[in-house]
Amino acid sequence: MTEKSSRLPGFYKLPLVERLAQIAKWAELDDEEVAILRGRGLQASQADLMIENALGTYELPLGIAANFLINGRDYLIPMAVEEPSVLAAVSHAAKLIRAGGGFHTESTEPVMIGQIQVLDVPDMVAAQQALTANEEMLMEAANACSQNIVRRGGGARGLEVRPFPDTPVGPMLVIHLLYDTRDAMGANAINTAVESIAPLVEKLTGGRVNLRILSNLTDRRMSTARCTVPAEVLACHGIPGTQVARLIEEANAFAIVDPYRAATHNKGIMNGIDAVCIATGNDWRAVEAGAHAYAARNGRYSALTDWHVDANGNLYGEMTLPMAVGIVGGATKVHPTAKVAMKILGVKTAAELAEIMTAVGLAQNLAAIKALATTGIQHGHMRLHARQVALAAGASEELVQTIADRLVEEGNIRINRARELLAELQSQQTAVLINGNGR
Repeated sequence: MTEKSSRLPGFYKLPLVERLAQIAKWAELDDEEVAILRGRGLQASQADLMIENALGTYELPLGIAANFLINGRDYLIPMAVEEPSVLAAVSHAAKLIRAGGGFHTESTEPVMIGQIQVLDVPDMVAAQQALTANEEMLMEAANACSQNIVRRGGGARGLEVRPFPDTPVGPMLVIHLLYDTRDAMGANAINTAVESIAPLVEKLTGGRVNLRILSNLTDRRMSTARCTVPAEVLACHGIPGTQVARLIEEANAFAIVDPYRAATHNKGIMNGIDAVCIATGNDWRAVEAGAHAYAARNGRYSALTDWHVDANGNLYGEMTLPMAVGIVGGATKVHPTAKVAMKILGVKTAAELAEIMTAVGLAQNLAAIKALATTGIQHGHMRLHARQVALAAGASEELVQTIADRLVEEGNIRINRARELLAELQSQQTAVLINGNGR
C-alpha cells in the first residue's frame, strides 16, 4: 500500500469537485459521506433535536489544511472557517515546518477539574482535615456515577482543597475533583460527579455547597507541540532566512511582554485551533476559555508560544496549552459533517486530536508572525479577501475571480470599485449578446 502524504501540490488550483474526489480517496469516504461534504450535512430536522428554538442551520466553509507531518505521520486537517487566508497560511507554515522534520507533540493524561464551592463553613481547618481524611470515599462516590468512563480506565484521580479566607462573600472552601475523562471532552461526566458528591461534602464540612461545575482552565490536561524550521526555507521577498528567523523571534518577544500584542498574537493561534474544533464538533468556546486563562496564569496576559533562534541559527517553536477535546459524545457523534471530518483526520484518541490542534495552532501562529515581520499581514490576505469583496458586490461565480484579480491589480480592494467593475463586465456581456443576436 502506498504511503499517504499530506503534500498536495497544486491542490488549491483544482476545481472543487476534483479536490473533493482527492480527499474522498485519501479518507476512503463512501458516497453518503461525499454527499455530506457537498452540502447535505446537518439538516434542519436534526438541528431541531440538538438545540432549543431551532430555525435551521448555519453553514461555514469547510476546507483542508495540507502538509502536516506530526510525529512522523501525515495528516490532512479539516478546518471550518470563514476568514480568507487561514487555510493557505497554515498549509504554507506546515510546509516550512515539514522541512525541519515536522511537528513533535505530546500530551498529559486527560484529567479535568470539577469545582465545588462551599460557604458558611464553621471551622475551616477542621473541614479541610475531614475532606482530606475522606478523599478515597469521595472519589469512590464520584466513580459510582460514571461507570462507563471508569471501565475505560478513567475516573477520579484525586482531591484538592483550596481555602479562600477572604472573599466578597466571606470565607469559602473550593474543592477540586481531579477526574480522568479518557476520550471524552468530559463536561457532562465532571458535572455529574461533582453534583453527586456535593451532599457528602456538606456533611463533612458542615458548610453549604453552592456551585458544582467543571473548570475550563484545564491545566492538568495539556498538549505540547514543538518544531524546528531550517533558516534557509524562511527566506522570502529578498530577506535572508536567518534574518527572517530573527524577525520572528523579535515578534514573539513583543507578544511576551505586551498584553495588547499578546491578545492578537493568541487570537491568530486560535484561528487554527477553533477551526479544527468546529470541524470536528468540539467545544471551541471551552478551548478558547482555557487557552486565554492559561495565557494569564502568571498574573499578566502573555503569548502562548515561544519562538527563538536556536544554537544552529534555525527557528525553534514550541507551544503548550490546555486542550480539552474529545472524540466520543456530543456533536462529534451527532453532526454529520463532524463525523466525516473525524474520518478524514483518522484519529484514535482524544490526546491525538488535542496534539493535532496544538500543532495547527503553532503553525497558524508562525504563518501570521512571519507575514507580519516581513511583508505585512495584508499582502497575502487582501488577495484572498478580494474574492469576498467581489461576492459581496453581487458578482456571479464566473465573474468573481476576474473582478478579484482587477481589484488586486489596482490595489483598490473596495466594494464600490467591485460594483463598478461588475457593472462594466455585465454591460460588456449584454453588448456581446445584442451583437450576437443582431447577426
